[in-house]
Amino acid sequence: MDKEDQNRLKHFTALKFKYQANKYKDSSPSSFLYLILRKVDLGIELFDLEFNWLQEHELFETLEIIWLQQFRMGESKRLEAEFSHLRAKYKVAKNWESSVGSILYPILWKLESENSLTDSEVKLLQENNLSQTVAIVQDIKCFADLKEKYQATKYQDSSPDNRLYKILKKLDTEAILSDSEYEWLLNHELFEAIEIFETQESAKRAKVTQLKSKYKASQHPDTSLLSQLYQILQKLDADKKLIYSEIYWLERQGLTETIAIAEELELKRQFVALKAKYKASQYEDLSPANYLYAILKKIDSETHLNEQDIIFLIQSQLPETIEIANDQYASVLKSKIISGVVVSDLEIDWLRKNQYEDIVILAQHKHFAALKRKYGLADPSLPLEPFYAIMVKLEKKERLDPKLVLQLIEEDLLSRGGKIALTYYKLEAEFYEQELGRTGHKWNIPTASGYWRKANEPERALKLTNLDLNRVNDSNLKSAILVTRGAAFRDSDKLDNAETCANKAMEYQPDSHQPYTLMGAICYDKYDYEQGDYWFEQAIERGAETEDIDAERKRVVRSTKDENKRHEAAEYLLKKDSQRYSWAKSYLNKSSDNSK
Repeated sequence: MDKEDQNRLKHFTALKFKYQANKYKDSSPSSFLYLILRKVDLGIELFDLEFNWLQEHELFETLEIIWLQQFRMGESKRLEAEFSHLRAKYKVAKNWESSVGSILYPILWKLESENSLTDSEVKLLQENNLSQTVAIVQDIKCFADLKEKYQATKYQDSSPDNRLYKILKKLDTEAILSDSEYEWLLNHELFEAIEIFETQESAKRAKVTQLKSKYKASQHPDTSLLSQLYQILQKLDADKKLIYSEIYWLERQGLTETIAIAEELELKRQFVALKAKYKASQYEDLSPANYLYAILKKIDSETHLNEQDIIFLIQSQLPETIEIANDQYASVLKSKIISGVVVSDLEIDWLRKNQYEDIVILAQHKHFAALKRKYGLADPSLPLEPFYAIMVKLEKKERLDPKLVLQLIEEDLLSRGGKIALTYYKLEAEFYEQELGRTGHKWNIPTASGYWRKANEPERALKLTNLDLNRVNDSNLKSAILVTRGAAFRDSDKLDNAETCANKAMEYQPDSHQPYTLMGAICYDKYDYEQGDYWFEQAIERGAETEDIDAERKRVVRSTKDENKRHEAAEYLLKKDSQRYSWAKSYLNKSSDNSK
């Protein structure tokens, strides 16, 4: 026997020993048994004819060993399949890569077999972002707790998808079970859970009666747990706000007392919320009729508190509420100011009283800027005081005191004919008209008329002076009225009427310079400069100041609309006295520029 045959014989002998086949006497390496054992030892799967052969030769111990070994050979695939099934069942994310060798497999296996995990195992799932798996674990625990609570532990299935879990959750929230759910419990002989359910239902029916009495709805006949009434009363008892459709349903049922209770509860909820919002929770009274509720509503509507409100809050020891209210109202005023809204004097007084001086200053500067635009004062160097005070008074239609008038004169704001001057003159005219009505003193007529003229409203002056002079005894007053009336006619380019007034005024008061000054101006308006000078000289002889007469000449030239006539008047005056009337040169230049 050569070496190869000896080795094969030894190998066969070892295999027979390993697989407990020594009772098979043939030890020849050419034996069919040697082939079978060699295949098994190499992990090669056997065919049915090989298994049959072993049975025929009663090698049962060998068969059992082979079967176990063959089973182990497929174990890896079985583990993979089982792991895949558990991953799907417990919703392990597909992008979560893991193998049978990972810690996840024993966790899922334990969950499957014992229906519970330790806190550390749950934490491991959470750390790996397996939120769906964690949710299932929690549901399994919840299901187990509910089965314990409702004495349904004899029901073995622990899957959260099981119908019992849904039923027990309804029982736990005291929800009503459907007929089919009740029947399901009967069919599975879960009588303890049924008894608990029936106890709940009995308690709820008693609760319906109690709630109906509590919320003044006892006259309604419905006692069903599924009724709209019960749902509404439950909401009221849970301190929840009713929606419009629920209020409407109560109205249709005639449950007015229930509605009144609901409304009072809503007011109380609002009161509680307002107290929390405005730091007044320490005030215990919850009645909406309480004065504090009205105060908090006022604060919430961004309205400032009056003195009575403040006193109440002080007496109630609610200083934080006062501070919040003041800050909120000050913020509202500041927003108004920034957006260009003019705040009232009362609001400004409130800001000063509550020491919001920065907002007061902001309001003044914003208002000053708006008034300057309104009155055409573009000068950025114009100081706030006194001109802000002046314009505020004009806005309020209040007369200016002499000191403020002097300020306007110093800034030459009354002689320019701008909006501020026109407003001032109109206020003065209105004042003297009112004085005329109040006192009947007719010397207010020429004064008011003069101011109407300065306000560029000669029609008002003409209307005021349109009276029967025969009813005026004082000839000086008659003359003064005629002079201002004639000047108003002159303002309206009705020079013939103006001349008539001037002549009558001379008759009534021949020694006064005013009618003569008027006549001189009328002649200048008619471009009859020599005749005008005659009347001006007559006025000077009767006491008119030369400077005033020259100022009148200047006003006439300035107001002449016809460029050629203005040029003509300027030339006349310069020829008459070039030094005295040097200001007329500017009108020659203007005419020259316009002709280019």
